[in-house]
Amino acid sequence: MTRVSTRMLAALSLVGVAAAAGCSSDAPSSTPAVVPTAVAAPDPLRGAAVTDDDVLGAAMLGPSELPNGFTSIPDPVRDLGLDPAPGYDSPDKSGTDPAECAAVLAPVSEQLDGAASTAVARFSGPDFSSIDEDAASYSGTGAADAFASVQQAWVGCTEFSGTDADGVGVEYELAGREQPQIGDASVSVRLTTSSEGFTLISDVVVAVVDSTVMQIVVSDRSGLEPETVTAVAEAAAERIRSATPSV
Repeated sequence: MTRVSTRMLAALSLVGVAAAAGCSSDAPSSTPAVVPTAVAAPDPLRGAAVTDDDVLGAAMLGPSELPNGFTSIPDPVRDLGLDPAPGYDSPDKSGTDPAECAAVLAPVSEQLDGAASTAVARFSGPDFSSIDEDAASYSGTGAADAFASVQQAWVGCTEFSGTDADGVGVEYELAGREQPQIGDASVSVRLTTSSEGFTLISDVVVAVVDSTVMQIVVSDRSGLEPETVTAVAEAAAERIRSATPSV
């Protein structure tokens, strides 16, 4: 069975529901629009790829760029040196209907193979809020292709349903949101996820910065202020720009 994205499953395991968003425009707005028309990356791209995972990882968001109350979520294996989680005999019941909507919010590197480097950063905040960042850098024209792949995953997924790993039903609604441009090109959507009376709203910004595609997901029970989403996305883009090799 097709699996829901890692980010969705993590949220569902905590609160029985998840949500996400992304896609940009000229000015923030609390009123969702239709899923936006696809945006193309610059041609040519404006900088080289980051080819080292550690360099890209060091360019991810840190606590100082986030709102008060957010703390880093360490990776148990990479950051804490723990053994990988054991497998379990119980079947994974997660999935989406349509199945292709499982790609919504999947990390950029999973939407297009061949990344020269990848990185992830996750943060938790008060009242089930979270900020997630993933990035993938590509040689050649790969970043443009990855940017297009992320947007293609939204097509046909304005409303879809699914189940979490335990088979609990989840409903998703995806809509475009207005957002000032981030990086060299960007898009933004809002994903509202509901399950068993609980709703979470995620605003997502996907941007091209030189030859890197980053995805920022800011989630909260009622949605954070548009100014906060913009500030976080701008800080993320600036950090990635600083890691790009000079050409």
